Amino acid sequence: MLKSGPFHSLKESLFAKLYIAQSISLLGDAFTWLGIALLAFEFGGNQSAKILATALTLRVTAFIIFGSYAGVIADRFSRKKILIITNLARMAIVFTFPFVNAVWQVYCLVFLLNIFSAFFSPAYKAWIPQLVSKKENYADAIALSNGTWQLLGMLGPGLAGVLAVLWGSRQIFFFDAFTFVVSSALLLRIPLIPVNRVKSQSHSTFSSNLKDVLNGTKLLFKNSPIRFAILIELVAAIAGAQILVNTVGHIKGDLLLTDKEYGWAMTAFGIGATIAAFTAYSLDRSKNKNGLLIAGAFMIAIAVSCCNFVPYFVLLMLWVVAGLGQSFALMPAQVLIAENISTDQQGKVYGSHFAWTHLWWALGYILAGFTGTYFNSNNFLIGGVLALGLLGVLFIYKKVKG
Repeated sequence: MLKSGPFHSLKESLFAKLYIAQSISLLGDAFTWLGIALLAFEFGGNQSAKILATALTLRVTAFIIFGSYAGVIADRFSRKKILIITNLARMAIVFTFPFVNAVWQVYCLVFLLNIFSAFFSPAYKAWIPQLVSKKENYADAIALSNGTWQLLGMLGPGLAGVLAVLWGSRQIFFFDAFTFVVSSALLLRIPLIPVNRVKSQSHSTFSSNLKDVLNGTKLLFKNSPIRFAILIELVAAIAGAQILVNTVGHIKGDLLLTDKEYGWAMTAFGIGATIAAFTAYSLDRSKNKNGLLIAGAFMIAIAVSCCNFVPYFVLLMLWVVAGLGQSFALMPAQVLIAENISTDQQGKVYGSHFAWTHLWWALGYILAGFTGTYFNSNNFLIGGVLALGLLGVLFIYKKVKG
């Protein structure tokens, strides 16, 4: 099983330990969001969607504000220590969720929780190349990480739902907190100084931090293959936000179906994304990965464009295609950063990537909310056509620039 494909990266023993620790943490994340959704319904009833939308906005806002600076921190300090500290901080925050008694408390905790998530993600991504001894295994390691994220995103809420029935909706946060403890214990087993040592800079000022933040963005957009991948992610965000925001309204409002059919639709999307995450680099191991990027963006954009005009069972197939497309479009940038940016600079670049891509999604959410409110009968068509138009512009730009 480990001879080829993403699982081949588990031969790298240090990465395998990091991967297991992260997988346990991701399972906890899935429990967190189901628990927050149940809290939203407990406090808001029919207004729970508004509470959840506000919570998601606060989540993305934390990522945009702190993502780039978190990348700078990941280059200056031990990435192992950053992961452990942020894990334990998130454990403490999650542990307080069962005791909230007002919506504003949920909002505060969500924002604080995702500040630490913003510091965790760039450090994790930047640590992978340090723990993988062979460069050709970078893509497999990242594919495995992303594929597991998609898989647990599908399975986690179901497991959390079972525990919520058995233990109670608030008690599942205790299980979530426990996963952060286990994850941190596993991280302690990874050597403090991995394959390549990252030198820490003890003296820092606001101006030097700002310079590093700007340098991370400069490195991100200066490199042509990475720049193209980042812009393709904007295409995927415009189309993907339509799926996340407007699918529930389309299925329950336009098609007059139930929560069950909505759940199956999002499961279909997750299945496509998971398959793509595990197979992407078996399909395209080229250096620039343009074929994978363009194909992925086209798949999700065209699938979204057709959604308003098809019956439910066709929509399920389209959402599988959209899931495939989203993973194909979103994954290459991470590999390109690992392959084109020096190890001691990767933290700030991953941080900038984290912030910019969440800005893309924030824009996508705004557009999806607008089309879903004012152009409900053609919301997916508008979002999909805009994504296809942007993809066409980027394709022509790439051809002209070579």
